[in-house]
Amino acid sequence: MSHSTAHVTATTDLGPRLRRLHFHVPDLAGLGLPGDPDEAVGIYFPAPGETTTPDMECRDGIWGYHDPESAPEARNYSVRAVDHATGSMTVDFVIHSHGPATAWAQRAEPGHQVVMAHACGWYRAVPAHWRLLAADLAGFPALARILDEDNGTTPTTTVVEVPAAADLDYLDDVDHDADVVAVIGSGNGIGPSVLAASMRQLPVPAGAGYCWFAGEAAQSRAVRTWLRREHQWGREQYDIIGYWRSDGEEWSRRYAAYGDELFAIYQRAIADGKGEKAAAEEFDEALEERGL
Repeated sequence: MSHSTAHVTATTDLGPRLRRLHFHVPDLAGLGLPGDPDEAVGIYFPAPGETTTPDMECRDGIWGYHDPESAPEARNYSVRAVDHATGSMTVDFVIHSHGPATAWAQRAEPGHQVVMAHACGWYRAVPAHWRLLAADLAGFPALARILDEDNGTTPTTTVVEVPAAADLDYLDDVDHDADVVAVIGSGNGIGPSVLAASMRQLPVPAGAGYCWFAGEAAQSRAVRTWLRREHQWGREQYDIIGYWRSDGEEWSRRYAAYGDELFAIYQRAIADGKGEKAAAEEFDEALEERGL
């Protein structure tokens, strides 16, 4: 597994709910970033009271944290910006009331060190007559980078769900031509999300479209169902990612009873050559059947 240490070089508060951390990543090339505008990395955090994450170990040629009981806490985060020439990376953290990632981000200072791994990305710039992009606050950094790197040739509508109007200021520094539909005061852990319902209210233009979504997992499932069942879209027309779960702890407890059985469905799909996206959807459908 490709991984690298990363050192905090600077921090900036972007508002009450977003904090920007700048990193120097010595082995940025070895991290294997895919280059997608919504690329993300898994970040392993130091234990409370510590400033450095223990390095991974190599066992039988595999790097990782092989002892689950002592493995550091980790979460996936979008790469807001990256400079391969200088080995620098910018990551914007959404600040919550609790959780290992938000607690670390709030206390992080220059010199503190984490471990990064599991680089991935989803967005695909497929040929399309129009695009629909949607995100809650957790998806804002990826959304902003997508808009930053957009060439402006495809008509784009963006639906964003934020706790307060002031959160929209995050997009002020992004040069884009997208039409922005703002949904304010819902979702994001403060109440039920209406992001999927808001998307369903939009007219679907003629011609081939593309949808990218990053938000709460149940909302991602609703959006995928809407596009596939009501508009007969194929998988190549969307990339829909559940970034988080509103009932994460309870969901994890219930998932534990069926995890091996359900994950085997994903593994079989991969073994059958169906591809990661198809396998992930079969896994999600199996979750839904189990009430997850």
